[in-house]
Amino acid sequence: MSIGRKKTETAEEPISGINITPLVDVSLVLVIIFMAAAPFAVIAGIKVMESKTGIATGKVSASDNVTVKLDIHNQITVNDKPVLPQSLISAIGRALVKSKDRMVIVSADDKNKVGQVVNLLDSAKQAGALKVAILKNDSPPVKG
Repeated sequence: MSIGRKKTETAEEPISGINITPLVDVSLVLVIIFMAAAPFAVIAGIKVMESKTGIATGKVSASDNVTVKLDIHNQITVNDKPVLPQSLISAIGRALVKSKDRMVIVSADDKNKVGQVVNLLDSAKQAGALKVAILKNDSPPVKG
């Protein structure tokens, strides 16, 4: 009697059963790859506050916050004072010392590039802002 074969099987019969070992091996390798790659897929972003109706009740007034504006001509102002791009972080930091909730409101025109606005948001976070909000400038459209 041979071990591992039924009495009815012969050596010439083809193997008709499905071997799932390669399928399980490939699946486990893919699971391991996804587990290793998952932490790299999480990218740190900038959390921006979403405005809601009635949120301003009982909160710090807008004049206590730091306002950073970027106009259509790429001029940056911090609390309505012109600032050079090189000294932006220090200017925001000085203004944040006077702020109660360390909130920075960044406003820009429609024509400004997204990279410029993201640079302002990043500078605000580097200066020590705990909260960041984005507004759209209400300046009249430029005809030309």
